[in-house]
Amino acid sequence: MLDQRVSLLALAGCWGGVFLSSCGTPAAAVREAPTAARPNPVAVAKAVTEPLRQEITLSGEFRPFQLVDVHAKVAGYLRNIKVDVGDHVKAGQVLATLEVPEMRDDVAHASAEKRRSSAELMRLRGELGRAEANLGLVKLSHERLEKVMKAEPGLIAQQEIDEALARKRAAEAQVAAAKAAIAGAEYDGEAAQARERRALTLSDYTTIAAPFTGMITKRYADTGALIQAGTSPNAMPVVRLAQMNILRLVLPVAESVVSKVRLGQVVEIEVTSLRRRIRGTVARFTGDVEMATRTMNVEVDVPNADGTLLPGMYAEVKLTLFENNQALTVPVQALVTAEGKKAVLVVGEQGVLEERVIQTGMETASKVEVTSGLAAGEMVVVGNKTQLRPGERVTPRESGI
Repeated sequence: MLDQRVSLLALAGCWGGVFLSSCGTPAAAVREAPTAARPNPVAVAKAVTEPLRQEITLSGEFRPFQLVDVHAKVAGYLRNIKVDVGDHVKAGQVLATLEVPEMRDDVAHASAEKRRSSAELMRLRGELGRAEANLGLVKLSHERLEKVMKAEPGLIAQQEIDEALARKRAAEAQVAAAKAAIAGAEYDGEAAQARERRALTLSDYTTIAAPFTGMITKRYADTGALIQAGTSPNAMPVVRLAQMNILRLVLPVAESVVSKVRLGQVVEIEVTSLRRRIRGTVARFTGDVEMATRTMNVEVDVPNADGTLLPGMYAEVKLTLFENNQALTVPVQALVTAEGKKAVLVVGEQGVLEERVIQTGMETASKVEVTSGLAAGEMVVVGNKTQLRPGERVTPRESGI
């Protein structure tokens, strides 16, 4: 009986061992089998259609629209100067007058010469009238003698006819000489008038007037100073005049973007010293690049009717180089460049990565325009792409970029 119990226990232990062995094998297999790999999470952003603008920020300096050192046209002593630094003047306003005593004598002499020429011309015209009257009388006498000679040959001596003809030719010569004298006198009269006009013009130059409306920014001379004509090599100017109602904002534009500058472009101007923002347009540019700086000067005309802007002030200017209101864009972080081509990793259906070669347009600090190879709404990877491969499955997560 004891032996039977031992046998049964042994049998039960065997079956129990078998049962435990058969039940334990799957659990160990589950523990030892590798866990199924989950898709890696990646940061993504959508390709969107939005306005895109490419801008550069430049520092520019205001300059007067016109700036000139006003010189005297003739030499003389400064009789008086009517303006000083800071004065606003109108075009044509008298700035100063010169004293040139010998110029009055020149005007008087030229006027006298003109009057003398006029009197001489009148005298010669009188002589011409007398010569023409004499010619008419002599001519009539000669014609009468010829008629009588034809009517009654031999009645009048041939010598008398010849003398009448000679008197006629002499009278004709006198008329021709009188006309020549008048022509010479008219020429002399015109020359005298020209000399008088020149003397009067030079006399007018003793008054120095403003060539345009502006402000006096510098005064070089005082009353009594000897002023040389502006044509002299070292002539001293009288004043400096600047046109201030319009200013030129001069911008040095880098060589790399000069081809994108266009006349009429609108620019945003910020004058930091005045905390003022204004708008302007590109009015002109030099059209050549300076060798020293590799920049081209671009000018923006800025109205300054209130005079708050001053030459020499600096301003920050935003110049738009390109603008597209319907640009398809992706963040710059999405770009991958390899072998000279640009591509993005697109998260396709079921999270599978696809490398897509794209064509790009303009680029800003944060966005790139895609001109082909991508559609709006597609998701592109913007996170770390070094461990990612095309065909790999990932879990997209919005990056917020």
